[in-house]
Amino acid sequence: MTKILVLYYSMYGHIESLADAVAEGARGVAGTEVTVKRVPDLMSEEVARRAGAKLDQSAPVASVDELGGYDAIIFGTPTRFGNMCAQMRNFLDQTGRLWAAGALIGKVGSVFTSTGTQHGGQETTILSTHITLLHHGMVIVGVPYSCQELSNMNEITGGAPYGAGTLAGADGKRTPSGNELAIARFQGAHVAGVAAKLAAR
Repeated sequence: MTKILVLYYSMYGHIESLADAVAEGARGVAGTEVTVKRVPDLMSEEVARRAGAKLDQSAPVASVDELGGYDAIIFGTPTRFGNMCAQMRNFLDQTGRLWAAGALIGKVGSVFTSTGTQHGGQETTILSTHITLLHHGMVIVGVPYSCQELSNMNEITGGAPYGAGTLAGADGKRTPSGNELAIARFQGAHVAGVAAKLAAR
């Protein structure tokens, strides 16, 4: 079995929805075992509640030490001023032991994101996250243009060849569109296929 981890942080539920779609796509590839987990929050429950955060997420919290046990990790992070969120950054900053041991070298790494607006930094967030994954020696996989939804010009939509994305709206009330979820499912399936080929070498 090819083991894939979908690892995310979601404050308002947009990334959580994309994570479920990514996992669905990966599970559609035969011989794939998919785990969905989230990184720990850095806010207290009281502060998160006051901020309107979604507190009923069912995914368990991941530990840094388990990352080396997967063939691929698909990271989901909302954008914070064009970069990954602090919760994901804090989690990845704890992976020094994995880096020293080369535990993620040759594993597949992929990223998806969410922004409040159309030009809110989806591409910069994904690309800047790639830097950390490259330092770990991961093999970066995005979304090729064989994903027809990337070429959809009939609506405003998130997603790029770098990874899936959704637009939450300035007030956070927009939910992922059908087109955005389709890109996320494609990303999950594509990563699973590449990871299976690499694991079989």
